Amino acid sequence: MKALKKTIIDDLLVKINKSPFVLVMDYTKMTVPQFAAIRAKLAETQAELHVTKNTYVKRAGKEASLPEGLNDGLAGQTAVVTGTADVCAAAKALKEFHKATGRGEVRSGVLDGKLLSPDEVSALAALPPMETLRAMLLGTLNAPASTFVRLLNEPASALARVLKAKSDLG
Repeated sequence: MKALKKTIIDDLLVKINKSPFVLVMDYTKMTVPQFAAIRAKLAETQAELHVTKNTYVKRAGKEASLPEGLNDGLAGQTAVVTGTADVCAAAKALKEFHKATGRGEVRSGVLDGKLLSPDEVSALAALPPMETLRAMLLGTLNAPASTFVRLLNEPASALARVLKAKSDLG
């Protein structure tokens, strides 16, 4: 039996180490169809939901050097969400699921080694997707360059308009 526990903890440790984030949620009173729904929603965001004993998560978290405060959320029926991509998309999926069903409340999380409160996870869920943020940043960076190019082209354009007007007059 001890070997089985070690295998479960090692498997969980691998998932935690591969993921830039860990979210802890309460799954009290969730039904099997609800589990299937949230797992499908999380799979779209390249995240996974893991249900395991709290002591296993505590041990894996300790080995992965996660903040001690994460253990405060590990009481009762808890599930752990890990992923390889955007934490905002996973947090948004959990928030939408909780809003729709009243189940699956986020208790805490860890992002890049920093402990997150439920309010901070909710704030992450409110952010736009990563692609949108990149597009906004690129637009912000590109705006001064395009203004500069228009400014450089303006004297030549003005000269061309003057010559065109002169040729039209005669």
